[in-house]
Amino acid sequence: MGAKRADKIATAVIDALAGVIVLILASLLGYILFRGVPQISWHFLTSPAKAFEAGGGIAYQLFNSFYLLILSMLISVPLAMGAGIYLAEYARKNWVTDVVRTSIEILSSLPSVVVGLFGFLIFVLQWKMGFSILSGALALTVFNLPLLTRNVEDALRQVNFAQREAGLALGLSRWETVTHVVIPEALPGIVSGMVLGAGRVFGEAAALIYTAGQSAPALDFTNWNPLSISSPLSPFRPAETLAVHIWKINSEGIQPDAAAVSAGASAVLIIVVLLFNFGARYIGKLLHKKMTAA
Repeated sequence: MGAKRADKIATAVIDALAGVIVLILASLLGYILFRGVPQISWHFLTSPAKAFEAGGGIAYQLFNSFYLLILSMLISVPLAMGAGIYLAEYARKNWVTDVVRTSIEILSSLPSVVVGLFGFLIFVLQWKMGFSILSGALALTVFNLPLLTRNVEDALRQVNFAQREAGLALGLSRWETVTHVVIPEALPGIVSGMVLGAGRVFGEAAALIYTAGQSAPALDFTNWNPLSISSPLSPFRPAETLAVHIWKINSEGIQPDAAAVSAGASAVLIIVVLLFNFGARYIGKLLHKKMTAA
């Protein structure tokens, strides 16, 4: 068999395998959207769920998902930026940094249910936060922080070292070089990773079952005092997110229209995650174009 023929066969096999994977993913997404999109309406998105009754919506769960996402990102993004900058720009090559990087790799591969049980033992019980949005946000921080840190470090390391040398040669300090030269160059990759991480957190369920809770109490949208337990902005109230809601109504079987609500909520979840992914690509390209004048 000639080299060219073998190359063509190998290429055809790889293309076929890639096509099968794309077909499986497209079929899965198509099935969820085909069943769920007809269930989506303005009433479905803006009305609260009704226990033991049909005709409810996902308003509280949708609000809780975005609120918990924002709170967790406010905690994890500064930590990830600081850790990534230190590992990429300041950390020396020794056994300590090797242990830190290995720990990050191990933590990033932990199942989310393990993170949820950790959050239940530490945040809910040990720190006495109870089932609350704050407990869920801290658990999601533990879940998402290793990946965000690795993303920031990789984005900074991809910046050409000559740009660092140029900044130092112009009289900038090391910190000024990092903040004014390196980070702006790496910002498209950092932002893309952050948006993708947000999409990953938005669809998380297992870590929140044990920390944020499985109930969605009625919210008073006229009360915006974060210290009031009935306020939508209170981080101390239990909160059922969209992903947890899908799991709950399918596991309990007490909702008359559980199949329709589950299909509609799953479609909304998929659409939001897809928007996060497409948004990451668009924002990354836009920032790269603006900063490089490409």
